[in-house]
Amino acid sequence: MSDLSEELYSLLVPLVGERLIVPRACVAEVIGYQVPAQMTNAPPWYAGLVGWSERSVPVVSFEGVLGLPLPSISGRTRIVVFHAPGGKIQSGYFGLLTQGFPQLVRVNADVIRPDPSRSFADRSPVICQVRIVNEAPLIPDLARLEEMIAEETSVLG
Repeated sequence: MSDLSEELYSLLVPLVGERLIVPRACVAEVIGYQVPAQMTNAPPWYAGLVGWSERSVPVVSFEGVLGLPLPSISGRTRIVVFHAPGGKIQSGYFGLLTQGFPQLVRVNADVIRPDPSRSFADRSPVICQVRIVNEAPLIPDLARLEEMIAEETSVLG
């Protein structure tokens, strides 16, 4: 068994047909869905702004960012509020639409392996895909996603 100091508490974030895996420390909160205030001329993946913790937080669809169809909103839809790692978003946070509650998992070197079955473009908000037991989640590039949101927010603002 691996030393506990080598484990990372992570969240499996459900999307349509995919899951993301992110360190738990990157997530500020998971909130219920609220209709975002839409922004004029925003790309389809930019859902709009929601109020959270006295801030206006941009919310996006990861499926949309990948060029996939936008998911339908359902009773399971949630917003995962992430810390913006690069300080490029005024509120310091951004939200990601999900298809349910993220699942907490402990990850260590014994359970995670690279999965080179897919490749992603250089400017994609995906670093890679990994294999964890029966899952093949994507590791998102949160800094790249923040850049994309910041670029659109400055154009739209």
